[in-house]
Amino acid sequence: SEDSESNYDRMKQKVNDELKQHFRPEFLNRIDDTIVFHQLRENEILSIVDIMIQRIETQLRNKDMGLELTDNAKKYLAKKGFDPVLGARPLRRTIQRDIEDNLSERILFNELTPGQIVVVDCEGDPENIDKSKLVFRAGKPMPTGQP
Repeated sequence: SEDSESNYDRMKQKVNDELKQHFRPEFLNRIDDTIVFHQLRENEILSIVDIMIQRIETQLRNKDMGLELTDNAKKYLAKKGFDPVLGARPLRRTIQRDIEDNLSERILFNELTPGQIVVVDCEGDPENIDKSKLVFRAGKPMPTGQP
């Protein structure tokens, strides 16, 4: 939209002004271009969550298990793992802490066993991460490929 473009132009100008304050012109003349990235939108962050979860799904599939995240669980992770300053970088740690560590403990203590699909949902409002939490439950059995 036009408003986001003007915000982007202002941000790019501010970055260039900061560069001029911190670096000598001789150095700046050696730089071909500066790239200022647009801030990630919610749908892009949710796509990153999907990509990161696919890796965990593959690991579980190798253990004869499946993983399903509800849309609310994905929204919770996106909200908790996104930082306006750092972008999606903290998302990896959030998924590791909230999903992988939890799954590992449950598998270790035999709460989840091969042949199950693990369903992860968000209890509460996924937009309010302080008043909500992820819940894990053993879902339906994995399909066996036989009729």
